[in-house]
Amino acid sequence: MPGRALRPPERTGCWCWRSRRRCRIGRCRAARRFPAAARRLVWSAGPRGRFPGCIASIILRRYSLDVSRQSPLPLASSLFEASFASRPTAGASAPGRVNLLGEHTDYNGGPVLPFAVPRRTVVLAGVGEGWAAVSAVDGMIVRFDPAAAPEGRWTDYLGGVIRVLQDIGAAPPGGQIAVASTVPVGAGLSSSAALSVAAARALSQLAGPRLSREALAEVAYHAEHDVVGVQCGRMDQMIAAHGKARQALLIETSNGEIEGIPFELPVLLIETGVAHRLAESEYNRRRAECSAALEACRVAGVEVAALAAVPEADLERLSRAMEPVLFRRLRHVVTETVRTRAAAAALRKADFEATGQLLLEGHRSIRDDFESSCGEADRIVESAVRHGAWGARLTGGGW
Repeated sequence: MPGRALRPPERTGCWCWRSRRRCRIGRCRAARRFPAAARRLVWSAGPRGRFPGCIASIILRRYSLDVSRQSPLPLASSLFEASFASRPTAGASAPGRVNLLGEHTDYNGGPVLPFAVPRRTVVLAGVGEGWAAVSAVDGMIVRFDPAAAPEGRWTDYLGGVIRVLQDIGAAPPGGQIAVASTVPVGAGLSSSAALSVAAARALSQLAGPRLSREALAEVAYHAEHDVVGVQCGRMDQMIAAHGKARQALLIETSNGEIEGIPFELPVLLIETGVAHRLAESEYNRRRAECSAALEACRVAGVEVAALAAVPEADLERLSRAMEPVLFRRLRHVVTETVRTRAAAAALRKADFEATGQLLLEGHRSIRDDFESSCGEADRIVESAVRHGAWGARLTGGGW
């Protein structure tokens, strides 16, 4: 049975054009038309929640949607007051994100094209002795030491942010922190970056200095990458810091340039219902393969700073200069770089059919060259297009 359709907070349910009203239980014609393998319609934007004329993005991992759609701000505020018997003096929020195109290009020096989703993480803070944090997930107060090694807890991200802020003289001496979020954890929507960016903004405000969006993204990136040890690129932190409503961002990770691209297309975000546990090991393996492919390019006489900078015209020659598996990784990064910039150009002209075709090409590349998809995601992509979507692809790292 299809699950319920969730929309941004100001809209409840999906639009049923048979009854001409909103369906609150997901049993409208739009939900019935989609195959049972999709399980849930996670997010739908636009005037009507239907397939024709939409973009579909597929989430590979299974996760729970039991996240409150209540605004996280009053939840975080009441949690702070109940936990610390005082009121917060600083606060900030940051959104989750979906990446339209540019998969596995951010750590290879290429462009990405993400947009912010209408689900946010709120961090409220107040001055205190030592460090204590509470999350709306369990309501338990956790005391932690930012200088300690990561322990695999959610407070590791807060500790990482505090340590980076201390390095630049923008951290308070101690604090009390409350966190509430409507961004699902582990869903490929970048909940960790939303937490890190919101924490960086709130805690820097508590200390006094007001950091720029660029500085906030850098603090969050170094907290996750250098302190927590997540082998991530900069895309998630940049969209969390710079994201705006009705706009995708073309981010050139090689030089940090950001361009806003108008984006108001209906989007369906769908999970496969398949749980995969090899994500971290496969991700690290792909990063190593990309590094090896870059070295092979240099040995073959193509001197570039990053894999995404390899000219597409050199692909045929390079196919004979490295192992087949390394060439497939190279080909994905190079062609994904071209596709991402082409998709931004198509969106500028409101050429949605061309954008959809680029998403389909991107999925084939993820499936065949980067080998990070699965059969369930492939079938959902095929079904989405068959039922009228302009395009569809796996979003997130995969596996």
